[in-house]
Amino acid sequence: MNVRFKKNNKIAILLSLLLIVIYTHLGFTQNKPTFQTDFSAEDFTQRREIIFDKIGDNAIALVQGSAGSATFGVFRQSNNFYYLCGIETAHSYLLLNGENRTSTLFLPHQDKGKDNNEGKTLSAEDVDLVKQLTGVNFVKGIEFLSADLLRSGLIRPPAPKLFIPLSPAETGTDSRDQLLASQARISSDPWDGRPSREARLKGLLNERFPQFIISDLSPILDSMRIIKSQKEIEVIRRSTQIAGLGIMEAMRSTNPGIYEYQLDAAAKYIFHLNGARGDGYASIIGGGTNASMGHYYRKTDILNNGDLVLMDYAPDYHYYTSDVTRIWPVNGKFDKAQSALYNFVVAYRDALLKYIKPGVTSKEVLELASADMKQYLIGKTFAKPSHLKAVEKAILSTAHFQHPVGMAVHDVGNVHNIPLQPGMVFTIDPMFPIPEEQLYIRIEDVVVVTKNGVENLSAFVPSKIEDVERTIKEEGLTEFRPATISPTKK
Repeated sequence: MNVRFKKNNKIAILLSLLLIVIYTHLGFTQNKPTFQTDFSAEDFTQRREIIFDKIGDNAIALVQGSAGSATFGVFRQSNNFYYLCGIETAHSYLLLNGENRTSTLFLPHQDKGKDNNEGKTLSAEDVDLVKQLTGVNFVKGIEFLSADLLRSGLIRPPAPKLFIPLSPAETGTDSRDQLLASQARISSDPWDGRPSREARLKGLLNERFPQFIISDLSPILDSMRIIKSQKEIEVIRRSTQIAGLGIMEAMRSTNPGIYEYQLDAAAKYIFHLNGARGDGYASIIGGGTNASMGHYYRKTDILNNGDLVLMDYAPDYHYYTSDVTRIWPVNGKFDKAQSALYNFVVAYRDALLKYIKPGVTSKEVLELASADMKQYLIGKTFAKPSHLKAVEKAILSTAHFQHPVGMAVHDVGNVHNIPLQPGMVFTIDPMFPIPEEQLYIRIEDVVVVTKNGVENLSAFVPSKIEDVERTIKEEGLTEFRPATISPTKK
């Protein structure tokens, strides 16, 4: 016994020494700042060239990066700033001069204490490296921004038009619709009422340089981001794969008596295991009637035998997310009534996919799929009149063709009532409520328009009844059991 202990002790010491060597080596490599590897300097340059084409030669554009956070959370750059240069440094600015088509990054100066504590961050001192990584023409300290704005054309009137994004910047689990709603609530609070960061920047520019006529850059950026490049699609594909794997792990972890938040834990483990930074949005996991709340996030209830549980969740992976939803029986077996309802939404999903291709509009897709679903209902029976009423009403709904997906879950841009184009990524989300029972049936898939049709990026996530039930029976990485908490004994 003692001999074995000593031998294991020696092994532990050797392992500790090895870890010290590895840690020391990693410490030395921290002098090299991290930088994304999904996109090249040429990719960022091409994006900025599109902006030059859009704004013209008598205009400049200024994009403000994220201010970061005062918490211990990991810094995340704002989506538009990252989209144009990939730099993950707080309090950075990008100036695009349309007259000479040059790009200048204004970065904070090096903070050695912060770098030693958290790891190297790109700064104004990394001129050559930043140029190499991003393809910009110039790199300067923030203090030079005012002088460059002055030299951009204010000395010899008329001043060039100045474009800045006026829509709120997304920085993680937020989307523009939510940010605008939040700003509206702040504005209506008489004890708050602070302006948005975008409004603050516009006000400062008006105060310091009243010669500029300020225009909104957001529509230009939106039109660019709505069409994803092949590299972007591959990152979204990976994000969707991780989302699907997380949901499948949650299926395997489902048992009557566990909590909704435990399914969140199962999926979150898969997200981090596969390199995700965190959540693309707060998970929506609702058992029974909780599923009827579209964005239910509390996840505090127990899952009951006989109920369905709905899960809508995706990661923040390399600044891109996804949006996948599945609904399944808590006890692992759809009953007859549930099967009829569930098969309807799956059939609706398949009908929608059949008509998505370049050149058609969302309205046309919905009309064609609706006609198919009317035929689908012929000869079908449902457990209750309220169920039939619900699916008949669903056929008339336009909510099944949803929103763009990309750097935000409700991504910028528009996919409704315009001809679809290759590279558009959005969700197909067939759904319907049954108000009489506070039930809600829904599945959701992420699709990309291709040259010849459509690809369902989340097709691998079980959706047919037999596939869902088989997945629930599989052994997973986690095994949650009903919680039994007893009072603490003294």
